[in-house]
Amino acid sequence: MANIKDLKVNQPQNRLRGSLPKVGIRPIIDGRRRGVRESLEEQTMNMAKAAAKLITENLRHPNGMPVECVIADTCIGGVAEAAMAAEKFAREGVGVSLSVTPCWCYGSETMDMDPFTPKAIWGFNGTERPGAVYLAAALAAHNQKGLPAFGIYGRDVKDAKDTEIPEDVKEKILKFVKAGLAVATMRGKSYLSMGSVAMGIAGSIVNPDFFEKYLGMRNEYVDMSEFIRRIDEGIYDKEEFERALRWVKENCKEGPDNNEPHLQQSRAQKDKNWEFVVKMAMIGRDLMIGNPKLAEMGFGEEALGHNAIAAGFQGQRQWTDHFPNGDFMEAILCSSFDWNGIREPFIVATENDSLNGVAMLFGHLLTGTAQVFADVRTYWSPEAVKRVTGKAPTGLAENGFIHLINSGAAALDGTGEQTIDGKPAMKPFWEITPEEAGKCLDATSWRPANVGYFRGGGFSSDFLSKGGMPITMSRINIVAGLGPVLQIAEGYTVDLPADVHDILDKRTDPTWPTTWFAPRLTGKGPFKDVYSVMANWGANHGAFSYGHIGSELITLASMLRIPVCMHNVPEEKIFRPSAWSAFGTADLEGADYRACANFGPLYGKK
Repeated sequence: MANIKDLKVNQPQNRLRGSLPKVGIRPIIDGRRRGVRESLEEQTMNMAKAAAKLITENLRHPNGMPVECVIADTCIGGVAEAAMAAEKFAREGVGVSLSVTPCWCYGSETMDMDPFTPKAIWGFNGTERPGAVYLAAALAAHNQKGLPAFGIYGRDVKDAKDTEIPEDVKEKILKFVKAGLAVATMRGKSYLSMGSVAMGIAGSIVNPDFFEKYLGMRNEYVDMSEFIRRIDEGIYDKEEFERALRWVKENCKEGPDNNEPHLQQSRAQKDKNWEFVVKMAMIGRDLMIGNPKLAEMGFGEEALGHNAIAAGFQGQRQWTDHFPNGDFMEAILCSSFDWNGIREPFIVATENDSLNGVAMLFGHLLTGTAQVFADVRTYWSPEAVKRVTGKAPTGLAENGFIHLINSGAAALDGTGEQTIDGKPAMKPFWEITPEEAGKCLDATSWRPANVGYFRGGGFSSDFLSKGGMPITMSRINIVAGLGPVLQIAEGYTVDLPADVHDILDKRTDPTWPTTWFAPRLTGKGPFKDVYSVMANWGANHGAFSYGHIGSELITLASMLRIPVCMHNVPEEKIFRPSAWSAFGTADLEGADYRACANFGPLYGKK
């Protein structure tokens, strides 16, 4: 059993350089004085306050800190007050802009003109004043000027004195703000490549144009030899290392060694490997975010880190042919807990697959939860399962399923040992209890690495995800002449009978974590059957996040101008900027491609 008596839930903190983005609320008003504006001041400002209350009560940053809203000092009736609001927002660090109004106002005179800030307008659906008319006029101005904005308009007419935000409006505001904060949070942060290209995997050919033009991020690079330098020269916190090693010995149980006896490493070598991989995890973290302890030790430059919101580790083959692999480092960093307690998970991509790392980053920013990196390994048809095991799959698995498995960055949260309403789940770290973290650790064994793959040894996590979790698998791919595209597949983890699982699992590498995934089928296109999902997946890797968050990913992708090439999200849940409808309404997928191509990457130049 895991020792959780000293496992604390850490207080939320911003571990990256730069302040957290805030949400700017812009109350827009009819500027005509002598009674018109005066009659609307209270209602308009109350809309802004209600929106701010909704946001602050329902959203947190992925690091657990509260989301702050900044309301313009006055209602905005013209360009002068718009400029005053813009100045305040710049001073306060606003990264997302929501305009609200119950009335007619002057569209282009009051609009937010910042080209990089995600924008939405909530026009009150009431008959006393034409808030919907302003909404339409302002959106037309945004579209004409090439500044896409989201339109929010309640389905039902409300009375002017009604201060309750309708449920459909709440849903759109929160979806917009979550995605907008993700955009703003990425801006100016780094993706850190620890190593270079792994085994010719295209995603590890890190594309700086993509990161800079679409995400507003920078790329940082360190050679894997930096790990050896820091280990050899003692550039890590020695006290933390001793504490971490004790914790690992108590909580990370070593599983059976599946290597042939003559290939198995000695007990002494395995013990040295444990010390090595714990140091790797500490150093990988320090490379990402820095560590003030290093400055106290005289290593001021190393103490700063690379301000990396995400990273990847090459590993194979140059590293793993000689040194212990990076599986422990990747898995424990990506999890929501370690020897320092329960804390925000890191985003670290196996094999430096930066494009899968970005999918992990998107999922984390939208949900606050840990992410699971996996090979999209095998499609198992019902017929194949029955042929191999003698049993046909049933329940969620009846149409077949996909085997998700990878030796590296599968967060231990993926075991499904956390619960929501008594059901398996993956939760934001601030909701995870020490008991749940302990169950995740108990459900995981650390198997001596397969030396056929990893000649230098190491340890790979081994667990089986509990069935019944709603998950969303996603992936970014880059296509020459087209640019980045996003793939999304919502579905569920599934339970298989123990004997069926054992037979199927042992046909691949049983020392790695397994998730059996059944995508939700629609009967058409790539989701007509499970085979088609596998056949249309654009790469060998995918990342999954807890929950059905496909619609939120679509909203985020539209802000960044990344088209979505494959998804199974119901049409009524899709929320994109209003300009997208000008590119076609019968074929939403095609319209998305045309709109993204027309406006170009958020930080690029047409």
